[in-house]
Amino acid sequence: MSHNANTRTKLRSVWKIALLSAAAVMLLSACNSNPKEESQPEIPVAVETPVEEPATAEGEAPYTAPLTGMPLEEPVTQRPLAVMINNAPAARPQSGLGQADIVVEVLAEGGITRLVGIYQSQSGIDTIGPIRSIRPYLIELGESYGGLLVHAGGSPEAYAIIQQQGKADLDEIGNAGAYFWRDSSRKAPHNLYASDEKLREGADKLGYSSEVPIPEYTFYPSENAESGDAVAVSGAEGGEAAAKVELTFLLKNYVVGYEYDPEANVYKRTINGNPHIDLNDNEQLKASNVMVLGADHKVLDDVGRLAIDLERGGEAMLFQNGRVIKGQWVRAAGDVIRFVKDGQEVPFVPGTTYLNIVPNDPPFESHLTITNP
Repeated sequence: MSHNANTRTKLRSVWKIALLSAAAVMLLSACNSNPKEESQPEIPVAVETPVEEPATAEGEAPYTAPLTGMPLEEPVTQRPLAVMINNAPAARPQSGLGQADIVVEVLAEGGITRLVGIYQSQSGIDTIGPIRSIRPYLIELGESYGGLLVHAGGSPEAYAIIQQQGKADLDEIGNAGAYFWRDSSRKAPHNLYASDEKLREGADKLGYSSEVPIPEYTFYPSENAESGDAVAVSGAEGGEAAAKVELTFLLKNYVVGYEYDPEANVYKRTINGNPHIDLNDNEQLKASNVMVLGADHKVLDDVGRLAIDLERGGEAMLFQNGRVIKGQWVRAAGDVIRFVKDGQEVPFVPGTTYLNIVPNDPPFESHLTITNP
């Protein structure tokens, strides 16, 4: 069965659902009126077969991207790429983060964070990186989206998991060096890059599945069918005003900020007060949704490698539409991290989502500073 059905929006209006249901009943009735029809395929069926494209209102795109909720004219079923992106000071500014559907920021060794870019709905991304190594919890994050793991090396524990469990991965220093390149204008190890085209070429060469089940988030209905424009949403209210939030993960000299732009209805990302830029287009990174969640962290060795509990759930805050909602994060087996309040999943605003995972020690709320003009 095509994956098209999995990319259809879950928030279609009631009358459209009823219309589709009625059409299905009519078709079933027509088929059941001739019980011998299945054994006589040469006899044409009088009822027209419904097309795959879902019914839409005038001006509304027929499909939406499963991880962004953005409108699409054609379904995109390609497997996500889960790329481990370097976030050391020498690696900034990075390339390609602005074209990711989801970006997860989480601590690595020494208080430096790593970024996991999830790429699914966009293509033609000429440069992604710099790309770095993988850890067990990064495997867990990437695979929760069905992602093909893209990295350069890894911890011994991560390599053991990849090899013993036969993970689908592209490793620059292992099985896929031909699909990466190094930029001579930067010093190693902060200079390794790839493109989505090269990575998908490598995946095909290694025989990895190009289509997998992709989890879907719920989204507020979009009132604007132009995928490149700011997306107005209906029903996206609640919470308290939050024009700006600043986050510290561990190091006091590394502060991530998100400042709300009401005209575009997005949060613009900063690092230490300066715009965080994507080198591909020299634009400031932005997010329609910013989730901050607390998780238990444990130091494993003298190198500072970590174990992070991505299953237990816990405190979380969701920033969208210039407001903050306090709730919890949850993650069922085989699913992605989701934000819930009072036991119900809170929809996202269509667009890119940033997930920021901070330690529970010190206490969760100590990592955030929320201000308003």
